[in-house]
Amino acid sequence: MDKTRLSKKGQVVVPKRIRAAHIWSAGMEFAVVAREGGILLKPLLALFPRTCLAGVAGSAGYQGKAKSIHEMHAGIARKARERHDRSRS
Repeated sequence: MDKTRLSKKGQVVVPKRIRAAHIWSAGMEFAVVAREGGILLKPLLALFPRTCLAGVAGSAGYQGKAKSIHEMHAGIARKARERHDRSRS
């Protein structure tokens, strides 16, 4: 169990192990919810920015020959090998 202390200013330090596990960084905002026996901190920001359909619709415009699942998996594996090989150089 981690332990922390309330400061004179009402501040609480979230232990580093917990911040790292949740990918929380300085400046993040939280909703503070009163619960029976304590409080709950809920991050207000999502890990990924919000998007709209117009922002991602361009990726749906592929006009080439339809690919099978096997061909897609093979292409992904090929690119992963290429990136891995480049990183070793």
